[in-house]
Amino acid sequence: MRVGVLTGGGDCPGLNAAIRAIVRKGVQERGFEFVGVRDGWRGALEGGIVPLDIPAVRGILPRGGTILGSSRTNPLASEDGVARVRENLEAYGVDALIAIGGEDTLGVGAVLAGEGIDVVGVPKTIDNDVAGTDYTFGFDTAVNIATEAIDRLHTTAESHTRTLVVEVMGRHAGWIALHSGIAGGANVILIPEQPFDVNQVCEWVENRFKIRYAPIVVVAEGAVPKEGQMVVKDSSLDEFGHVRLSGIGEWLAREISDRTGKEARTTVLGHIQRGGTPSAFDRWLATRFGLRAIDAVYERDFGTMVALRGTDIVRVPLSEVTVGTKGVDPALYAEFGVFFG
Repeated sequence: MRVGVLTGGGDCPGLNAAIRAIVRKGVQERGFEFVGVRDGWRGALEGGIVPLDIPAVRGILPRGGTILGSSRTNPLASEDGVARVRENLEAYGVDALIAIGGEDTLGVGAVLAGEGIDVVGVPKTIDNDVAGTDYTFGFDTAVNIATEAIDRLHTTAESHTRTLVVEVMGRHAGWIALHSGIAGGANVILIPEQPFDVNQVCEWVENRFKIRYAPIVVVAEGAVPKEGQMVVKDSSLDEFGHVRLSGIGEWLAREISDRTGKEARTTVLGHIQRGGTPSAFDRWLATRFGLRAIDAVYERDFGTMVALRGTDIVRVPLSEVTVGTKGVDPALYAEFGVFFG
């Protein structure tokens, strides 16, 4: 059997670990042959197929990014997209496809599976918002990076007695903001699932200054104020219809400065959160996902995604995990309210 492997959407730490595990087990235990699909669904759409074997995956375990490249190309945006993907896979003799990605990449995989193309999904995203799995790889690394940044910002905030607003990734889900904010001792954490009151934020900030403590505000890029709309620098859309976010941190810092009379600065962590060496947990999880994805292909259990439930790797239908994102439970967010202000 010839199996194709692609990585779609935003890059994240652990992708190479997953590719390595897929190829190693597929070749050594199942006798599969592999090809890599370059640049996500763009390669499937345009025929960007390259050889992929054990020598190609040696030494890539600790590397960030993806050796196969990635893109946000959406083949479903083209009328003949599904047909072109099918034709290219057939032309290169690809019998099955392992798609590694987040909600958009896996959503395309679900549609293709419904069209009779043999697909197995592997969930990755630093946002940890893929439904059906407790965790996605990439998330742990992003949280560690954000937490270290917050730790470092505490000292400069205290030295200058100013508010520091830290904007982290999280379009629809506030997992990175919540985990890194709590781990880093933030005084305010704002997430997309809970529209915030700017007046309340300023009150929390002023409470910190009353005890001569410089406040740290962690805000997810998709967080929105109750009295306004999502704040963005760029209103253009990607091929999946998503706004290119960024801007809430700067807007919030200005509001805090204007309303409290105290200086506020912004740090936008941006792509630094998903670059670089993956954490030990992300390498471990990506490896387990890759190994179990090969089992699904071998057993011809297509149209499924491997997922982490507790400590077990299970399979769930792609059709069930791509109907929406997994957000932060309001009850979980409320648990940490004692630390705000």
